[in-house]
Amino acid sequence: MPGPKGAPLDIEAFRQMVAKNPKGFLGRYGLGNKILQERGDPAEAAQHLKVAVELDPTHVASHLALGRALVALGLKEEARPVLHAGIEAAVSGRSSGGVDLVPELRALLQTLR
Repeated sequence: MPGPKGAPLDIEAFRQMVAKNPKGFLGRYGLGNKILQERGDPAEAAQHLKVAVELDPTHVASHLALGRALVALGLKEEARPVLHAGIEAAVSGRSSGGVDLVPELRALLQTLR
């Protein structure tokens, strides 16, 4: 997500977005995903990503990021339905995109067996 002059937003910028609009899907997804990217606390990331998925259940990237966070926490059983829901949203046409993430979602599911 670009910030001023195309620079990527940092974690604090996402925290501010969430503070200003706790029910904003984009801030929740951005913060949770950024925490994962920077090897932060997967429990905190999962907390924000769960809200993002609740706010927009068709956003495929949120499902993938939440799945990754849950796997990092050792919550494989909880990750399975999240990843399946992401695949379903992508292939059903309910999402506006995300089909390109289906191979990644499936690969992550395969690691859970």
